[in-house]
Formats: sequence, C-alpha cells, structure tokens
Amino acid sequence: METVHKIGRRKTAVARVYVSEGKGNITVNKRELNNYFTTPTLQYKVRQPLMLTENLESFDIKVNVYGGGVTGQAEAIRLAITRALVSMNEEHRLVLKPHGLLTRDPRMVERKKFGQKKARKKFQFSKR
Repeated sequence: METVHKIGRRKTAVARVYVSEGKGNITVNKRELNNYFTTPTLQYKVRQPLMLTENLESFDIKVNVYGGGVTGQAEAIRLAITRALVSMNEEHRLVLKPHGLLTRDPRMVERKKFGQKKARKKFQFSKR
C-alpha cells in the first residue's frame, strides 16, 4: 500500500496527513502525539476515526499542522485522517458519517469592521 495524503482544515488550522501501513504510530510535527497534544480530550479527538473503524494499530500517521490553536489543530487532523480512511476503504464512510466526522466545520472568525470596536461591538454611542 502506498502513502495516502489528505488535507483537513478547521478555523485557520491546516493539517496535512500522510497515512501508510504500520504499527499505529502517530507523529505530529515530528513529535509524538502524546507530547504534542497533552490533554486526553485532544488525543481522543485525533484518534476518534481510527477507533471507530478499529484501525488503531494498523496505520502509521505523519502529520504536518500549522495555524490556529490546539483544538482547531486537533479537529483539522481528525478531518484529514477521516478523509484518508474513506479514500482507502469506502465502507468506512458508513461508520464515520453518522458521527459527523466527514463534515468540514465552516465556522470562522468574523472580520473586524472599520468604525467599530470589534466584528459586531460598536463604539459607545453618546446622544448629547
């Protein structure tokens, strides 16, 4: 099996994932998964598609991720891994789709407008 390359995005985080046959090692930015994502919640988010398809020990995953915060990066990695699993085996779609893992979350930060304090907050209005 050759290496499968997929991209996942969330907010401003972009994750490039390279999935190949292996023993279940996940490397994020040349660091071990447990060293990069220290909280169990984020580690679970990254491993979720592998656990649902029962492939925790069958693939080695190399990840390059940049931008955003740690949660956005973890969810970007999750989307990329999900896309890679579906491209390798179309039957995984039936397992992953009901959990909402194939959906790209479109929510982004709204831009700040000129003449305002923030995106929606205005400067204080004084009538007189």
